[in-house]
Amino acid sequence: MDSVLFLSFSGLLEDASYASLRTGCRVLDFTQLEGTSCYCAPESAARIREKIASSDPAGLHWIDTGDYHYLTLFWLERLARPCILLYYDNHPDDQDAAFGDGLLSCGNWVAAARRLPQVAGVFRNGVPERDWNPAGLPVYVSVDKDVLTPDFARTDWDQGEMTLPQLLDSLGRVAAAAPLLGADLCGGLTVSKGATPEDFQINAKTDGILRDFLLPLMRYD
Repeated sequence: MDSVLFLSFSGLLEDASYASLRTGCRVLDFTQLEGTSCYCAPESAARIREKIASSDPAGLHWIDTGDYHYLTLFWLERLARPCILLYYDNHPDDQDAAFGDGLLSCGNWVAAARRLPQVAGVFRNGVPERDWNPAGLPVYVSVDKDVLTPDFARTDWDQGEMTLPQLLDSLGRVAAAAPLLGADLCGGLTVSKGATPEDFQINAKTDGILRDFLLPLMRYD
């Protein structure tokens, strides 16, 4: 199993600030694949699914900027047992498809996830204090760093008011109540969208903290 996997689309993860995070990790390069930014063309989706087919959906996945948050759906599709989806995002990503053909996007992937038979429940930005998982199902976590304040993440989407300590506290309470099966991280800023060295450093630091926090909490049994 690939416990940590990078999916590179925008070139974000090739920045020098991510060098130490990439060490020892498998990287899947999609930078030459067209039809993937914000919306995912059907032929591109088929290529992505094909390329990740040999990778276990359990573990930790970096899935580039928030423009590619729909990639979470592809990992959920491959889970063999029922689970709870918990995602942190400053945007609900739960819209109906903008086009009649149901084109998958970073804004509608949650709506698609709700229709998967293995997804028994969906929560955003935390869970209720009790009775949110009576069957004790494992949890898959997806974090878009735009949920955080600019002190902890820099993105090109409007950002939320959650601090990193608050996010870690929420994740810890969830993991104490149910098995954490897998997780993915997205969100950031690229050079083409105005990223500065400080932006990269802040985002890479937060990603490293999240990696070190999440990996020990994951249980694959």
